[in-house]
Amino acid sequence: MATLQRDDRATVAVSPRETEQARTVLAFISEHQSKHPTVTVAAGPQQQLTLPPELAALVLELVGLMGKGRTVTIGSIPAEVTTTVAAGMLRISRPSLMKLVREQRLPSHKVGSHTRLYSKDVLAYRRAQLEQQSKAFDELRALEEEWGALG
Repeated sequence: MATLQRDDRATVAVSPRETEQARTVLAFISEHQSKHPTVTVAAGPQQQLTLPPELAALVLELVGLMGKGRTVTIGSIPAEVTTTVAAGMLRISRPSLMKLVREQRLPSHKVGSHTRLYSKDVLAYRRAQLEQQSKAFDELRALEEEWGALG
């Protein structure tokens, strides 16, 4: 596993062998039809710890990406971000972000005279945006198929 560490990010490129190992794990989970598999870490026969479901899901997501041969970047985001950082996370301009804040479409709070946002709120807004775009695209595709069937 080749890892490039930079600031708060680690980029991991997986080898073909690691891709195959990840596929073996995924096949095992699929074969046993486990919807919520557990992940256990062992330091010896008598020293084991089962990860909480949220952490297990994160580990399995990583294994899934590795099984596809993907390069994975893992980074950290502070719990609270500035408006400039939030705008970057949403890929919009800062004035557009401030409009969302003024319209109370995106929660924020003041720290002194500065506006701050919680990362979880920014990410939830981004996720909702992507879901809305996906739904609109699906509707457009269905309409296109309907019109294509008429022609």
